[in-house]
Amino acid sequence: MTDTPSDDIARTKPEAATPGRGRRDMMRGATFGLAGLMAASGAARAAAETTSGAGTAPPLADPQSLYPHAPFPAQPQEWPGLQSRMQPRPDCGETSYKGSGKMAGRHVLITGGDSGLGRAVAIAYAREGADIAINYLPQEEEDAKEVIALIRKAGRKAFALPGDLRSEAFCTKLIADAVSKLGALDTLVNCAGRQHYHESILDLSTEEFDWTLKTNLYALFWLIKAAVPHMKPGSAIVNTASSNAYDPSQIIIDYSLTKAGIANLTKSLAKQLLPKGIRVNAVAPGPFWTPLQVCGGQPMSAVEKYGTTVPMGRPGQPVEIAPVFVTLGATEGSYLTGQIFGITGGTGMPG
Repeated sequence: MTDTPSDDIARTKPEAATPGRGRRDMMRGATFGLAGLMAASGAARAAAETTSGAGTAPPLADPQSLYPHAPFPAQPQEWPGLQSRMQPRPDCGETSYKGSGKMAGRHVLITGGDSGLGRAVAIAYAREGADIAINYLPQEEEDAKEVIALIRKAGRKAFALPGDLRSEAFCTKLIADAVSKLGALDTLVNCAGRQHYHESILDLSTEEFDWTLKTNLYALFWLIKAAVPHMKPGSAIVNTASSNAYDPSQIIIDYSLTKAGIANLTKSLAKQLLPKGIRVNAVAPGPFWTPLQVCGGQPMSAVEKYGTTVPMGRPGQPVEIAPVFVTLGATEGSYLTGQIFGITGGTGMPG
C-alpha cells in the first residue's frame, strides 16, 4: 500500500526503494544493533520454511544466495500493480515468518497493507499477536483479500479499509474507522507511497507532483494528526522513508524530496510526542522487490537488473525487512525513537 506507482491512476502502494535511481534506493540510518537484527532475522526467516516450530532456529545461510537475483523478466503492469501477478512473486513471509508474541494485544493500522512491505508487516504483526486494519486502493482488492485471509489464519482480527489517501476527509475517516473496528489504535504504520519516474523535470506535471506530495507527505500529516489523540503512552508510529532521502535519484525527484521530508518529520515529531509516551521512527529501504517497481516506479530496463547495484547483489524481499518494523512497533524497542533505520543491502546508508 500504501505509502505508489504507474502512469495515470491514483495509487497508494507499499514502499520499496530502488538502488541508485529506483524506488527506495540505499539508505543510511541503520544503527548497528538493529541492522544486525535485520540481517540475521531476514536471512533466518527465509530458511525458516525448512524448520518446524517457532522455537527452532533455522540453519546458517549465506544472505547473498538467498532469494531471487537478476535478471528478472520484463513485466510491466498498469498502475497500481498487483503482487499476485509479479514474476517471481515477492516473499512477504506468507509461509516463513514465525511470531513469538511481541505484538500481543496491539491494535494496528497499516497503510499499503495489501502488498510489498506493508503486506510483510501485516503478516508479521498478526503472527506476533496484533489485530490489524489495512488500507489500500480499491484496485488492489485482489492482493488485499489474501492479506486479510492470512491475518485471520493467524487467529487475529482483520479489517479491510480501502480508499485514496490523497483526501484529507478520507484520512480522517480512516483513523476513525480503524479505532472503531479495532477498539483502539496504538500502532500506526505508514507504508503507502507513490513513486513514478520521469527522465526530466520537464516531463513532470504539476498534477503528478501534487499527487506524489499528497500521497507521501500530506497523507502522513493528516493520518498522524488524527491518530495521536487516540494513542496511549507506549504507542508507536512507524514511517517509511527511503535511501532516496539521502542519495536522491535523478529520475524520481518528487518521490525523493518527499522521502527526505518523511525522515525529517520523523525526527521532529519524535521529540514532540515523546512527552506523551509515543515513539516515532522510520525505516529507509534500499532496493526491495515489490509491485511498485513494475508499474511505473522505474524503467523496465532497471526492473530487469533490479538489485544489482548494491553489495548484496540482489533486491531485498519484504519478509527481510519485517523484523525491523516489529522491533520498532513492539515494547522491546522502548528506547528507540527519532531514528531512521536504513535497510539497503550493504550500502551503509544512512550512517
